[in-house]
Amino acid sequence: MPEQSILIIGGGPAGMEAARGVADLGYRAILVEKRSCLGGMPDEAGYAALTPDFRSASEATAEMVAAIENNANVTIRLNSTVTAATGRLGDFEVTLKNGQTAEKVKAGAVIIATGFQHFDPGRETQQYGYYEFDDVITLVDLEKMLKEHNVVRPSNGQPPERLCFIQCVGSRDRQIGNEYCSKVCCGVASKEAIEVRQQLPNCKVFIFYIDMRMYGYWENLIYWPAQEKYKVSYIKGIATEIMKKGDRLLVRGEDTTMGRPMEVPMDIVVLSVGMESSAGTREMAQIFGLKQNKYKFIETIGGALNTVTTNVEGVFVCGAATGPADLEDTVSSANAAAMKALAAVQRTQRLAG
Repeated sequence: MPEQSILIIGGGPAGMEAARGVADLGYRAILVEKRSCLGGMPDEAGYAALTPDFRSASEATAEMVAAIENNANVTIRLNSTVTAATGRLGDFEVTLKNGQTAEKVKAGAVIIATGFQHFDPGRETQQYGYYEFDDVITLVDLEKMLKEHNVVRPSNGQPPERLCFIQCVGSRDRQIGNEYCSKVCCGVASKEAIEVRQQLPNCKVFIFYIDMRMYGYWENLIYWPAQEKYKVSYIKGIATEIMKKGDRLLVRGEDTTMGRPMEVPMDIVVLSVGMESSAGTREMAQIFGLKQNKYKFIETIGGALNTVTTNVEGVFVCGAATGPADLEDTVSSANAAAMKALAAVQRTQRLAG
């Protein structure tokens, strides 16, 4: 008989939700995570609050972990990586490595939930001085400060009087090859801007943007409140250079609304970095023979009507392993992947019987 277990690779929100979905339907889920704990990027990067509802990221992650860690239908393999895979739908054999120990596990289907990585703003260009100036940080760096309620200038440990965000760093950029929009950066920047104003009411906060991209309910949940309640200043413009001037940073660029150059002094500059495919996503694509798009995310074959099926029968993908996604997208696609995987296994069983 075909194997009924579903192997899920990646212990972030997508992987945990997929495992919960499989387990709730009475099947066995084997969840593989390379780190020593579950939680994925929200845990690894120390997110403070979720976008757009400001719920504690730690609380939400703990809830997802609790749903599977004591579930009899979920087997969790931490500190483990997938190193090889053979077989087909109904009969996959996957090699897991944990330190010096390797084991082979059987699975009827596989779900890839290996997420994304944040763009490194110093990798391609030093335009923004990320590795040059201590007070140039990223959304991720600021998120950790917000979580600790300690938003200060890294250079001197003092609370900033002026802080700005620069949007689309590593996204919508043809020169570096990331032409796509990373989907969540505008919302995350607006959420963080509100949190800065909540924690530092005297700090003036600015967001420099090409155009703000809010979708669904984010417009009313974070975009307008940031401006109307928290007095965040949104400036349509392009920042072209960051330089040191005295003990502050000077942001140079163009105010595209007014059609004139701008030079704005800041204490902290926050780079709104986008999403890229993770190393794990690229590795799993190679191991399972999955097609990737030009940006190295895993490509799905069903278009808008099937966003989780890959070119390899029995292997499914969810979350940001397919491209930029917010948490709502991630959880939805994880459930879709679980359903598709179980349906495929059940179909194989019927044919075998």
